Amino acid sequence: MPNVLITGGAGFIGSHLTTALLARGDQVTIVDDQSTGRASNLAHVIDNPALSYIQGDIGNETLMNQVVAGQDQVYHLAAAVGVALIASKPIETIERNIYPTQLLMAALRQRVENGESVRTFFSSTSEVYGKNPKETWTEEDDLVFGATTRPRWSYGVSKAIDEFLALACVKEHNLPIVIGRFFNVVGPRQTGAYGMVLPRFVQAALQGEPLIVHDDGAQIRCFAHVQDVIAAVLTLMQTDAAVGEVINIGSDTPITILELANKVIEVCDSKSQVEFQTYTDAYDESFEDIRRRVPDLTKISNLIGDPNHCGIEQIIADVRDEFNR
Repeated sequence: MPNVLITGGAGFIGSHLTTALLARGDQVTIVDDQSTGRASNLAHVIDNPALSYIQGDIGNETLMNQVVAGQDQVYHLAAAVGVALIASKPIETIERNIYPTQLLMAALRQRVENGESVRTFFSSTSEVYGKNPKETWTEEDDLVFGATTRPRWSYGVSKAIDEFLALACVKEHNLPIVIGRFFNVVGPRQTGAYGMVLPRFVQAALQGEPLIVHDDGAQIRCFAHVQDVIAAVLTLMQTDAAVGEVINIGSDTPITILELANKVIEVCDSKSQVEFQTYTDAYDESFEDIRRRVPDLTKISNLIGDPNHCGIEQIIADVRDEFNR
């Protein structure tokens, strides 16, 4: 039974990963400070004897060294979450993204120096591409960020620094790391509290309230079901050719935010209407958005096949059903 560590395991993606790892028979340790994660996300597995849950801050070096010791695999998911948090608390965003990753890489390097190999998944984000104007983004594309006076770019830049550090550890210390860039992962247990658009839309539709669309709603995104993403992550971690690679993970089926809002109203059989809100009213005058975010999935498809099995209507229905429980 492999020993597995998940940082941020009480979060949306982390809790689904926890469920999957326990289901395959792993011994799982979670560390989460519950700043954005929720203990309720783990209610269905918290009594599992194979699960150890630590409410703590992985920015604590002593704790990090303790929890990395003895692990066979690590999934590093802990990070700042959501556009709303990023826009309002850039200092917290930068510190929470960079410093714990430094501590984790140091602890993993120590394991390697002791002759131990710990395969690690590092969760990155499509935000690292910034506002690259290409129609679709491949893993080798340039990262194009806005001015430092625009706080929203602090998230993508800080995660890019994490990637540089992880790849340097691969090169200099032979750490077996897989880097996954997530594109709009959605599904049950995701909260709209930090600006996540789909749960925010579904909750409003079920309550008969307006669905608030920012700007003109023509922004293009791709939404992947969390179960498809978890399956892809687990398969990549078992794929030797994925080690040392940066890999886009998500859906490549584009939809505008306005189309998404109307699809949510339809699937939820709601009488809600769409209302528009400026970015300034939603965040502040410094906010800058990305108009199009679509991944090229050639690399992941070559490694493990097509990772996506759930369409947008199924995703919306699953989120709806979660809210209705």
